[in-house]
This record gives sequence, C-alpha cells and structure tokens, in this order.
Amino acid sequence: MSRILVRADATPEIGTGHVMRCLAVAEALSDLGHDIVFAMARSTPAIDARLSGAGFRRLAIPGPPAGLADLEATATAARDAVAVILDGYGFDETYRAGLRRSGARVAVFDDLADRAALHADVVVNPAPQAAALPYAAIAPEALLLLGPAYAALRREVREAASAPRRSLEERRTVLVTFGGSDPLGLTLPCVERLVRLLPDDVRILVAIGGSTSDADVVLRSVAGFGARVEPHLDSPAMGRLMARAGLAVSAAGGTTAELCALGVPTVLVTVADNQAPAAAEVGAAGWCVPVDGRLDDAAVRIAGAAVRLWHDVPERLRMTEATRRLVDGQGAMRIARAILPSAESVDAQTPAG
Repeated sequence: MSRILVRADATPEIGTGHVMRCLAVAEALSDLGHDIVFAMARSTPAIDARLSGAGFRRLAIPGPPAGLADLEATATAARDAVAVILDGYGFDETYRAGLRRSGARVAVFDDLADRAALHADVVVNPAPQAAALPYAAIAPEALLLLGPAYAALRREVREAASAPRRSLEERRTVLVTFGGSDPLGLTLPCVERLVRLLPDDVRILVAIGGSTSDADVVLRSVAGFGARVEPHLDSPAMGRLMARAGLAVSAAGGTTAELCALGVPTVLVTVADNQAPAAAEVGAAGWCVPVDGRLDDAAVRIAGAAVRLWHDVPERLRMTEATRRLVDGQGAMRIARAILPSAESVDAQTPAG
C-alpha cells in the first residue's frame, strides 16, 4: 500500500470545492488500495466529518496556509508519500517548487493557467477550454490531464448517474444549491423568489452546504415555506437529489460536472472570479444558462432565468441531450491512475470513449 498526500483547505470564504474534488480522486485511489492522508491548515466541521466518514485521515498543517511552516510540514509529510495532490489558489511558485523538491510526484489541480510555472509532474484541469490554455509553457514536462474526461465525480454521484431515473418531464422538482459554503448568501433570496414564481406543483429541493456560515438561519427561513420546499443540510446523497431535478440552480465549480453527468439542465451561477471562464465555456456548449452571481441584482436574474427555463420544456430537453458524452463519470479513476509513479508510461491523455 502506497501513501498519497492531499494538500487542500476548506473555509466558508474559499468554499469546499478544492477538498471535494480531491475527495473524488481519493476515493478512486482508495479503491486501488492506497492510503490517503488529507493535509489541511484550514477546514470546517462539516468537511472533517465528511473525510472521517469516508475513512480518510487528516493531518493538521500549521498556518497560515501556504506559509513557510505550512511548506515545511507538508514537504516533510510528502517524503513518506509516493505522490502529493495540491489544490488551492494560495500556493505560490515558491511553495510549489519547494514541495516538488520533497521527491514525491506532484499532481496539481489548476483552473486558470495564470502562473509563470506550475512545478508539477501532473496537471489536471477538467474545464472544456483547458486544452487552449498555455500549459505547455508553464508545465513543459508535466503529464496534462485536460478537459471534461478528467472531471472528478464522487462515488455517490457516479452511482446516481448510472441508476435508472424518471424522464425530465416527470421531474417536477427544482434543485437549488450554492456549494459547500454559499459565500455570496444567494440560497435564501433565490428560494424566496422561486417559491413565488414557479407553479404551485413544483417542489424545490434546497441543498445547504455544511460549511455555510448561516446554515441555521437559512434552514429556519425555508421551513416557513411549508412542504413545498424540501431542505437538506450537508447531504451525503447529493447525487440522488440531482437525479430528482428537472432543473437545477447551482453555483459553478465542482457541481458543474456532476449536474452534467446526470443530464440536469442548469442555471449556472458564477460566485467567484475564477469560475467565470469555465462557466462561459459550458454555457456555450449548450447545456446550461450562465448567470453572474456577483451582481447586485443577482437573485432577480437567477430566478428569472430559472422560471423562463422551467416553462420551456423543449429547451430543457435539448439541454439534456447536449450533456451526453461530455462527462462519463470515469475522470476520478483516470486521474488516480495517472498520478501514481507507475502511470508515467500510460497514455492518460487519451481516455477510452
């Protein structure tokens, strides 16, 4: 059994997406028989519970994140690992170069290709436009895992995607989810508008991330809407919730690939600057409607887009068709095999299908 170290953080401010996509790869690595340790300088109780429930250990890293003490502790832990997965925007070139000197194979999740050098052996970017980014220049010797074939889906999402489900027309349900922490506080204002504007027979599933700072307030507020609104706090079954939806309102990020794999038409909301390029790209692919959640009237725009799309069943059916073959659910296992040292001779850039 080989050890793989995951270095990522989660807070209500930065969200939980970095850890959650690493979790998907960790599940695949565990299935291959490897020992996974999450090295974290910042976390939330919900993320700690999620990792513990999945059987993964957490190693506390001294803060501040990406500082010298962090690097020294992470590099020391990496010496006992065959590979390190690094995911986060705060790790600068000095940190990345220092980590690579540990001797472990370094795999980096990257979204923007905005560094002069990535100092990585493997680079993962599942965004549709990733192949057009300058990775050949900033990671010239790295194995590049680019595009939707490398979208890392957690096990429970993969299982939901492969299970039978009702037709889109029969799914009289809208899912509202703004990620693990909802940093812009969009859940409640969007639900308030959707309750008023959608037909009375439409059920609204509200998935509240466990790291949302005002989760209790949101829960109490949506409870006032009665049985028509169904709240879920830190659900361990997001795949099944997505599969019930005839439409989703979702923050962009890791959830994007999950909804695509399940064929759910989506109003995709940009809640962070780094999400904007990928959101625009998947919008152009035709299976979602992108909305900028950073605007002052974001909730009005989001609800308006959702209501228009709900009433346009042919368009939602067309959007569902557009998701076919974009995300096949095998990305996490492809990444897992590629980051292991023995994978260097594998043509991981040409996945089957």
